[in-house]
Amino acid sequence: MNQNNQPPAEFSPGTRFAERPVPVAPFRATQETEFERLKTRLLAETLDEAEQPELNAPLRRAANEAAALAWVTFYPLLVFPALFEEKAQTALRQAKRQARIYANSRELVAA
Repeated sequence: MNQNNQPPAEFSPGTRFAERPVPVAPFRATQETEFERLKTRLLAETLDEAEQPELNAPLRRAANEAAALAWVTFYPLLVFPALFEEKAQTALRQAKRQARIYANSRELVAA
């Protein structure tokens, strides 16, 4: 027997509740996991294409910079690949330029 003196709850079709159910995992946390997988996959592909081991650090730096910029947008998973490609190309150009300057300076010192 029910000891409560409260009437049974009845809800009309338009009844709304103030409380919303809490998701199992926050959306941003799920997105972060997917984002890290995407970053790791794209970085691994780019490092495999780069034949010189000295490009490892600049490409990782480019991935981290692109990730930081993409993460503050509304669609980081969509923005990151393009940003990373742009940053990686810039890093490769800079590495080639530095190698050329280094080679030229060695020739000047040797002469």
